[in-house]
Amino acid sequence: MTSLAGKDVLVTGGCGSIGSHLVEEILKQDPSVVRVLDNNEEGLFELQNELGEDNSVRYLLGDVRDQDRLELAMENIDVVFHAAALKHVSINEYNPFETVQTNVQGTQNLIRAALETEVGSFVTVSTDKSSNPTSVMGATKLLSERLTIAANAYKGDRETKFGCVRFGNVLGSSGSVVPLFLQQIKDGGPVTVTNPEMTRFIMPIEEASALVLEAHERMTSGEVFVLKMPSFEVGTLADGMVEEYAPRIGQSPEEIDIEIMGSRPGERMHEKLVSVDESVQARELDDMYVILPQIDVPGYDSVNYADAELVDDEYTSKDAQRLSKNELIDLIESASLDVEMPDMVC
Repeated sequence: MTSLAGKDVLVTGGCGSIGSHLVEEILKQDPSVVRVLDNNEEGLFELQNELGEDNSVRYLLGDVRDQDRLELAMENIDVVFHAAALKHVSINEYNPFETVQTNVQGTQNLIRAALETEVGSFVTVSTDKSSNPTSVMGATKLLSERLTIAANAYKGDRETKFGCVRFGNVLGSSGSVVPLFLQQIKDGGPVTVTNPEMTRFIMPIEEASALVLEAHERMTSGEVFVLKMPSFEVGTLADGMVEEYAPRIGQSPEEIDIEIMGSRPGERMHEKLVSVDESVQARELDDMYVILPQIDVPGYDSVNYADAELVDDEYTSKDAQRLSKNELIDLIESASLDVEMPDMVC
């Protein structure tokens, strides 16, 4: 496997949950420089404080909507990890113009800059919402994937490799359900559940970041790597967290109400990481699936997957390994989350 040692790396959305942890993991491989691009000034400041005085990190304030800014940020870059996106499903449903400008036009801008500067490799970080999408966010992320894969056909004689990584919910990421439930329990309830039978994929952020880097190493050109993840029922998570954390604030679990809210705009009951249509092009590896390119892609090498298992069905959160209450709590406790609860009231 190749390494990022000595490489110049750009991470877009580098202040986000995935992006910031990805930066930390990349730094462990001793790159020459890591440029962190984000439109969040406060986030850049906080990340700078967290990482301390590291001369190999550059903090770039900018937006993927700004083509000129991207061309400057991309100069002399070897590897791009594109994690910048608008990702909150219900908010995106009411703001589709903005979502398209960031998730679609922003990706296209970044690809153009990458082609102009002839970077070595380019990985777009995607989501389970992009598989057979039912939401604005999912549809724009699917387009983001397709733009990335098709960039291989635009590159001409350039040697740039373009590919994608797709996964579901990352434990503790911004806007995810675990921090929300924790705060609601701290506040004494109610804990708001859309539908207790709704299922979602889940993965610790450390594992997600490591597998993004692994997918980058495996990539030839044009693949979509789909990380295998367990799933959970939202109701099971809510019940388990109330049972575990209510006593820590001096209350019995029965005192914390669970309120059923109904699905929000754009949400679906079960998420998909590989749809039925995509399964035709998918192959199964030990820790991930890989969706092979559907178009002719220069540089793609099917030999790498000649021994991989064929995939004969979709991969959904309904059918994935289901975590129990205890397994979910163990996952939360082992993750780098703020689970400190207020002192018990005597």
